[in-house]
Amino acid sequence: MQTICANSTSAGGAIAIIRVSGDEAINIVDKLFMPYNQKSLTDAAGYTLHFGRITDGENTIDEVLVTIFRAPHSYTGEDSVEISCHGSSYIIQTILSLLINHGCQMAQPGEFTQRAYLNGKMDLSQAEAVADLISSSTQAAHRLAMSQMRGGYSNKMRHLRDQLLEMTSLLELEIDFSEEDVEFADRQQLLALAQNIHDVITHLASTFRAGNALKNGIPVAIIGAPNVGKSTLLNQLLHDDRAIVSDQQGTTRDLVEDTMTIGGTLFRFIDTAGIRHTTDTVERMGIERSMRAAQNAQIIIMLTEPGVPYPDIQTTDDQIVIRIENKTPTFQAINATGLDQLESQLIKAAQTLTHTDSDIIVTNLRHQTALLSARQSIETVIHQLHDSTTPDIIALDLHACIDSLSEILGDLTSDDTLHNIFSRFCIGK
Repeated sequence: MQTICANSTSAGGAIAIIRVSGDEAINIVDKLFMPYNQKSLTDAAGYTLHFGRITDGENTIDEVLVTIFRAPHSYTGEDSVEISCHGSSYIIQTILSLLINHGCQMAQPGEFTQRAYLNGKMDLSQAEAVADLISSSTQAAHRLAMSQMRGGYSNKMRHLRDQLLEMTSLLELEIDFSEEDVEFADRQQLLALAQNIHDVITHLASTFRAGNALKNGIPVAIIGAPNVGKSTLLNQLLHDDRAIVSDQQGTTRDLVEDTMTIGGTLFRFIDTAGIRHTTDTVERMGIERSMRAAQNAQIIIMLTEPGVPYPDIQTTDDQIVIRIENKTPTFQAINATGLDQLESQLIKAAQTLTHTDSDIIVTNLRHQTALLSARQSIETVIHQLHDSTTPDIIALDLHACIDSLSEILGDLTSDDTLHNIFSRFCIGK
């Protein structure tokens, strides 16, 4: 496999780390590196650090630290080298150019982690957790990514799959001895096991709403009539003039959205068009979007003022509605005390929405889709066991359930899916 290289640190830092991985990684870096102890990198043991100079043959480019990792005990599972140099863009680009001139190829986004997955260092769900860890902006999102990366979620999937494989093997054994009319799998035991697997999958799938909120932010729609202070409230929550504030009705015609972390939880605040009867076509379209935003929100801030009724919208039992009468002594959208009260209510609502008894929380839509597919298959198996369906038919649906769980782990994943996952990574990871 081609040896790859990339800068693994963000621009502007004092120090940069250039990562090299592949069969020729150590040999290529050895051609550029002049160690002060005059020992070749090709003889160096793994997990060792070396101080010296990177040169172009005549000129010193930088004094660097070089770390050696020997396969399979590296992030990618291949021979790898990390070059710690100064963060100058000139130095970084020059070292990368030298590496490429000596046989390296620039890494694609996520290619180091993809190689780790392909070399069995992690499964696909753990690889996805690496991307989540990099992008995590709150303590909750960081905690979820770390848990998934350490394999707790993967272990649960493997345990379910192993149980399903055992069920399938017993049924397939009956198929092999079908002429002798032998039953190796007790149907009541299979039914109990299938029901238990169904319950576990259902519970995992039910955590997605909380997991998605913790990862991507809890959607909060600010709903109300025109000029009751919705845009002012959004700006106060974001500590920024994000939305236009005007005395003229109908100023907000499109959704204005931004995120803010409050109490360690990420919220996605959505300022909406004021809800009223209007003949203006564009404003009416904005109001329709406001209604859809309210339907999709997990928290709705209903904002009004004295003499103005709350908007008449339908809410669901799993939505939390916070009602605020603005421009009163109790609450002012530009009043620090009122804002503190609202933030406390938001934090309390977030705790309710993200609370789960499970130590494993699903945060990835791909995983959720696979779990729902697995649940559908195991439900079919349960019905078949009740109806005394032949073992060959039951085995087919058990295999379908196994395949859905295997998709989460990456055991049965198309190249297009892999490309879609790893293309979202940053270069160098």
